[in-house]
Amino acid sequence: MKLIGWGFIGCGEVTEKKSGPAFNEVEGSHIEAVMSRSKEKARSYAERHGVKKWYTDAQELIEDPDVNAIYIATPPSSHATFAIMAMRAGKPVYVEKPLAASYEDCARINRVSEQTGVPCYVAYYRRYLPYFQKVKQIINSGVIGNVTNVQIRFSVPPRDLDYNKENLPWRLQPDIAGGGYFYDLGAHQLDLIQDFFGIIVKAHGYATNRAHLYDAEDSISICFRFENGLVGSGSWCFVGHESATEDCIEVVGEKGMVSFSVFNYNPIQLVTSEGATTITVPNPPYVQLPLIKSVTEALQGIGLCDCTSVSATPVNWVMDRVLGKI
Repeated sequence: MKLIGWGFIGCGEVTEKKSGPAFNEVEGSHIEAVMSRSKEKARSYAERHGVKKWYTDAQELIEDPDVNAIYIATPPSSHATFAIMAMRAGKPVYVEKPLAASYEDCARINRVSEQTGVPCYVAYYRRYLPYFQKVKQIINSGVIGNVTNVQIRFSVPPRDLDYNKENLPWRLQPDIAGGGYFYDLGAHQLDLIQDFFGIIVKAHGYATNRAHLYDAEDSISICFRFENGLVGSGSWCFVGHESATEDCIEVVGEKGMVSFSVFNYNPIQLVTSEGATTITVPNPPYVQLPLIKSVTEALQGIGLCDCTSVSATPVNWVMDRVLGKI
């Protein structure tokens, strides 16, 4: 596959800036067709982005002979269905995170990928961003010594849409999203720390709803242990006061500590016995570009990409354990 003609299933907000334009930035890659159940949305996206074809039926897009790879950018509840359809048609998949709306669906995707030999990649693009690559380099360099603890802290106030009980965002509808904002945002944080330290093999926690704005969880506390014995904890609050807003992961070592944000890209803070250092690392304008480049090169046979469905599945396992789904 030297030339990759991508077909998009779903063309919502994430495809406008984070991912969509990046597919045309990679050599040998272009957007061939897009699909949305809304005829107006599909046609509008195609016209605005110079895409030749648009569909309202996913099967028709998958069967398009000029489409040889599929990008799935729909809500998580349909990821497994579309990914399996594409892989059974022999077409590699790049799917938005989380991989699916449940650990069980992740396992189904992995089984079909193994059976068909067709790869499935997942858009945990933060792994490939320069900002987080720098954090990983700091950890692996030994400058903070042997890592002894990991702490995730995240708190934000409710969004305006969260108060509209008659028309809640799909991210707050567990049957569509898999959970609430924890399932959507916490996935990135849990994927990053597992990319840094290995798979989490034990996870326990409590999820509750304190503000009663919606049915999904809004406050979560967990503790976990990695396969190498490292332990950590995490807390998320999606209904906090604005004065308590926080976006931080702290990695504590025997010789120092590194802290960083996941969504705000605040300067990385490194503290050792030598003093405190602030490190600023810019990211590309299209944040998914480094990962999409890696996926494309893997499909072209000139590179490798480790952001596979198998590597993404432990994130869903942790979240489902905490939410009592498994």
